[in-house]
Amino acid sequence: MSFTDSPRLDGEDDDHVRALAEIDEDLLPPVVVHRATMRVIDGRHRLRALRLRGLDTVRVRFDDGGEDPFVLAVQHNIEHGLPLSLADRTAAATRILGSHPHWSDRKIASVAGLSAGTVRAIRACSTGDVAQSNTRLGRDGRRRPVGRSAEGRVLAGQLLRENPDMPLRQVAAAAGISPSTALDVRDRVRDGRDPVPAKLRNGHRQKRKRPAPEASAPQSDLNWESELNRLRVDPSLRYTDTGRVLLRLLDARLLSTNERALLATNIPSHCSATVANLARVVGAAWQQLALDLEQRNQSWDET
Repeated sequence: MSFTDSPRLDGEDDDHVRALAEIDEDLLPPVVVHRATMRVIDGRHRLRALRLRGLDTVRVRFDDGGEDPFVLAVQHNIEHGLPLSLADRTAAATRILGSHPHWSDRKIASVAGLSAGTVRAIRACSTGDVAQSNTRLGRDGRRRPVGRSAEGRVLAGQLLRENPDMPLRQVAAAAGISPSTALDVRDRVRDGRDPVPAKLRNGHRQKRKRPAPEASAPQSDLNWESELNRLRVDPSLRYTDTGRVLLRLLDARLLSTNERALLATNIPSHCSATVANLARVVGAAWQQLALDLEQRNQSWDET
């Protein structure tokens, strides 16, 4: 059985394979095969898990879509199962831009699980001919960036803001810059500076961005409980890994007025300062998530 190219930069996850091998095969979703090419587009980990158990048959579901098999593989892996990392999704978007340059930023973003703004930044780093066209293959077999340093820095800065712990080698590969440049960008982002040094800004015209929208005021207790219940029954959340994580976090961290008053009254005084600081950290993280989501929606509306 042949495979389409995997969107996972680091290949298969052995721990995930072993975890799947502990599950009854009848409970695992069928492997998805692209009928036109007869290539597996979703289910590598499941296949390895079944082989680990010594099984030689597998349930298959055929995908009759006419899309590029790689695009279908990305879509299937975004929707369920082991989540693709930000680096995986960025690399996938870069490849799709090369093979489908006529697609809109919003369409590619929906396939790769990114914001339209991130795809727009990736497009700015490419000449539009082929993926990674802003790099050259050296005699030693390694790819190195050529030119367009400012655009690469902008994309690297955006990636690092979205995922500060993203490995520098992945940032460099996704943005088409050298690891040393990625390190400099990370230092600049951490310090709150522009990822593009002044000497490179003169030739780099950045689009003016609208100011970040202010987070909406919180709803009343009755309203947020109703909204949360609506999310709990949404299939796109209930049946995806990311959705289930979100619902668990919301369940654990939304406080009613009574719960908040009870905690404030009964937390020991020697713990109160620590709890207050942690509450601020958690609140700031949710506030930033609200801003990120509102900015993403704004970017999609403008595309």
